[in-house]
Amino acid sequence: MMERISERKKSFFGKLAERLNDALYMHVEIDEDMMDEIEEILITSDIGMDTTMNIMEELRTYIKDNAIVLSKNVRKGLKQIIARLIDKGERNKLSDKTPLVIMMIGINGGGKTTTIAKLGNKLKREGKTVMFAAADTFRAAAAEQLDIWGKRIGVNTVMHQEGADPSAVLFDAIQSAKAKHIDVLICDTAGRLQTKKNLMTELEKMNRVISREYPEADRETLLILDATNGKNAISQAKEFNEVAEISGVVITKLDGTAKGGIAITIADEFDMPIKFIGTGEGIEDIQEFDAEEFAGGIFNE
Repeated sequence: MMERISERKKSFFGKLAERLNDALYMHVEIDEDMMDEIEEILITSDIGMDTTMNIMEELRTYIKDNAIVLSKNVRKGLKQIIARLIDKGERNKLSDKTPLVIMMIGINGGGKTTTIAKLGNKLKREGKTVMFAAADTFRAAAAEQLDIWGKRIGVNTVMHQEGADPSAVLFDAIQSAKAKHIDVLICDTAGRLQTKKNLMTELEKMNRVISREYPEADRETLLILDATNGKNAISQAKEFNEVAEISGVVITKLDGTAKGGIAITIADEFDMPIKFIGTGEGIEDIQEFDAEEFAGGIFNE
């Protein structure tokens, strides 16, 4: 297991790690060419311009304050700066209160359904009782897909027919969860509606159902983002942030092909805590986010 975690850690940043290591290796001493090269590498690795400028400004301060001359000593500072940007403290942790309702939002194809299954399985293994609500009633076979995952891991799924009112599905799921004293209810939501206004209206309606029917439940709203979508994932974060009160992010598909840079941008520019990362296709391939470990992936540490 430790070997698998080590392999994942090394792949968080893909080519970003290689390019930064190469840049520092090529320059023995710190100069403007090296700093410009680091800046270019960050910008072209799915790290937004504003976040890159923040990192570079802090890096220059770190170099000056610590009287650093050799490029190899820049590693520690860069790692610390990025770890600080993405570390949101307790906000990086999923609520451990029960009962808990988790609303899962994100576009179709981003790994939302499989992430629900992975998270449900993880919570079950931790000793919690879990139920799914298949409230993405607009995508063909979405409920059936979630139900199949539920059966595989031993979790009941509340579902209606395709095209049903998502809030009605959630209402029934809440009643069932209350009756069965379920610890965590995870609710799938529509990945795409006609307009942002429609999506906002639907999410507001569902949140009203929770407030009315389950006021004692704690809540999380998790945005699912696909790391391989790069800058498109950042655009999705911006759009969903405008229509929902997001409590955290799950970044999926952080395998060897991912640059990992979007995690830094999401945490910095949107102040969104990253709760989990998905690292593969298996049901257990989900990890709680660790800022220091993640930042260490920049240099394969």
